[in-house]
Amino acid sequence: MTREEVATICKAMSDANRLRIIEMLTQGEKCGCHILEQLQVTQPTLSHHMKVLSDCELVNSYKDGKWQHYSINWEKFQKYKEYIAAITCCCNRSEDHN
Repeated sequence: MTREEVATICKAMSDANRLRIIEMLTQGEKCGCHILEQLQVTQPTLSHHMKVLSDCELVNSYKDGKWQHYSINWEKFQKYKEYIAAITCCCNRSEDHN
């Protein structure tokens, strides 16, 4: 995963509503109508949030009738987690900050 991909994902998840959507989708696939009910936002606002999450490839979608169904792209999410884990500091030494 490139730095640019990670930066795009970080930007996408920096919005509280999009972070909440990711949290919901970790529980399984959701219809847009259910996400809409949980977030209490307008349908155009939800569409915007889902476009941002889809553009960075964190979310997969497909249409069934008039509703979109969304799920986590687990492969991309795992690569993102691995990238973040690799740059996370393992120690907390006060002399490092002097």
